[in-house]
Amino acid sequence: MNIAEIARLAGVSSAAVSRYFNQGYISDEKREAIRKVVEQTGYRPSMQAQTLRTKKTKLIGVILPRIDSASIGSMVAGILSVTNEGGYHLLLTDTQNNPQKELESLTIFNEKQVDGVILIATVFTSEHKQFLKQMSVPVVLAGQSLPGANCICHDDYHATYDLTKMFLQKGRYRLGYMGVLMQDQAAGYERYRGYCDAVKDFGLERLTENYVVAEGFTLDAGIAAARRLIQHDVPDGMICATDTLAVGAMQYLKSQKIAVPDEMWLAGHGDSSLSDVTTPTLTTVHYSYEECGALAGDMLLNLLKKGGEMAPREIKLGYSLIVKGSGG
Repeated sequence: MNIAEIARLAGVSSAAVSRYFNQGYISDEKREAIRKVVEQTGYRPSMQAQTLRTKKTKLIGVILPRIDSASIGSMVAGILSVTNEGGYHLLLTDTQNNPQKELESLTIFNEKQVDGVILIATVFTSEHKQFLKQMSVPVVLAGQSLPGANCICHDDYHATYDLTKMFLQKGRYRLGYMGVLMQDQAAGYERYRGYCDAVKDFGLERLTENYVVAEGFTLDAGIAAARRLIQHDVPDGMICATDTLAVGAMQYLKSQKIAVPDEMWLAGHGDSSLSDVTTPTLTTVHYSYEECGALAGDMLLNLLKKGGEMAPREIKLGYSLIVKGSGG
């Protein structure tokens, strides 16, 4: 079977069949006639032939830091909700939080193996910034902000500022902070900056000297950070850069007979499923991760339609504070 044969059986032109498979415009009557023939014959167009003819692979590369992250899973679901309707397929690569692996994935995707790339980034080294400028396919960044690039990001700074301010207004004046690597612009630097500015506005700059630790992203990192924070003085509250860190901290506090929230308040970021299964439940920040993914997919498809010729845009999404049992 080929396009000419499909056209003959459907009683339409070969051009109409070609437009049908490439999501072009044809009348509803012709579309239905072609659909019936395709269904009856089981015909599937050759992807290789389509790529040679159109120079398009109908593939989008998605570079992500951790496949086992709930927030990343929500972003990918959002991307799929848009790209599936556009007739695209995703190629996922998990870099396991390794910046060098991100660069390797960008190199592979840049060699015209995909039509465009969505990078769920963590860090931006000088190599990253230089490589992104030289990409021959359109790139959209999800979850991070980078000047001069197309980005969908969250307002991590104000989210953490407001969360910290809420704890301080309720009398948590020995408020600690548990962060992640500062190289991570969003979860690392921006959330830490929000905490620092909030305690400064309350005249409590001293907290940044003795009540701040940074370990990593894992549950074990949360346990280790909590252990470090309470070595010399037990805080009366703790803001954590992620829900996972907060759950690790909660486990360690329980092992030390420090009651949450009676003795210490605790909050995370992400509004993950973990926040509802802890005892007490975890105060957290809700970010619209699935919407972030959908907007990233939509932005990339618009770039592809316009041949990549669009002025760089940044869309910053909002947040909401979710007060639960651990926050008083």
